[in-house]
Amino acid sequence: MAEGEVEENRGVSQLTVVSGNVSVTESLENDSLQNTQDLKSVLVTSVLNLEKLDVDLYRGTHHWVPRTQRLFGGQIIGQALVAAAKSVGDNLYAHSLHCYFVRAGDPKVPVLYQVDRTRDGRSFTVRSVKAIQHGQPILICQASFQVQQPSPLQHQFTMPVVPQPEDLLTVEELIHLYLNKSDLTERAKEGLNKLLANEVPIEIKPVNPSHFYRLTPGEPRRLFWGRARGHIGDGNMKLHCCVAAYVSDFALLGTILLPYSKYKARFSASLDHAMWFHNPFRSDEWMLYECESPWAGSSRGLVQGRLWRRDGVLAASCSQEGVLRVKSATETSKL
Repeated sequence: MAEGEVEENRGVSQLTVVSGNVSVTESLENDSLQNTQDLKSVLVTSVLNLEKLDVDLYRGTHHWVPRTQRLFGGQIIGQALVAAAKSVGDNLYAHSLHCYFVRAGDPKVPVLYQVDRTRDGRSFTVRSVKAIQHGQPILICQASFQVQQPSPLQHQFTMPVVPQPEDLLTVEELIHLYLNKSDLTERAKEGLNKLLANEVPIEIKPVNPSHFYRLTPGEPRRLFWGRARGHIGDGNMKLHCCVAAYVSDFALLGTILLPYSKYKARFSASLDHAMWFHNPFRSDEWMLYECESPWAGSSRGLVQGRLWRRDGVLAASCSQEGVLRVKSATETSKL
């Protein structure tokens, strides 16, 4: 995640959740579904579409830049995995990746991805990828690919029981509902409109919006449905893994702050990110993202995530540690 990404938006921090029947948005949902089927996902056509410069050397550009004006960490992870996947055979599939963020990304210039073919084995193949800007690495990633192998050993946790995505509102729909409130301050309205102007290529439906936006303190755990905007389709599991790697960094570090209503982020940045892919999935279909933080201390925090398919199958797991420095929630801005 980009530095400072956990910093709250003034509009969202005042968001009030409207409960009750969400059928008023059914036509909007139907239109959105049709557009999703017709429009090729920008994550495929732009964000994860790398330009080949030479053997094992690629260049990536940016689509969405967070308000912090630092590159989104999920973008760098996803693009690094794309670069690695281009150097392996069609019979190999990503099963894990391990990344270190070593410098903040500059949104003004492209990112170069240099692939090192570390090992080619009979069952497992390893690639090392260095993401470079201004002649220096900003991310170091190792990705491992495996030939699919059957096994009688199979188990997983049980998927949490939550409302289905059809019964929930998207982030944009929640914001529109709040913008209709007559007592909304101009400051809050400005903040919410800035959020609507962001072209985030991920569609999100919080399971518990009050907790998701820290309106009510609770345990360091959040759940939301998510999917890539637009259509990707079947048949390219490597691409779906790259999209999931992009999505996995979204809203992850913010989980650490959920129990602490008296504090907000002054500075945050991801330190490392790991991900494991367990079962086939489609990243353009709704998946439940379960995020929880088992530990925080020393201005750092650990967050673990699980991506669930709608049928209850565990698709992927991830883990991330980040630096998080806070200030009092009542502290006023110096700007």
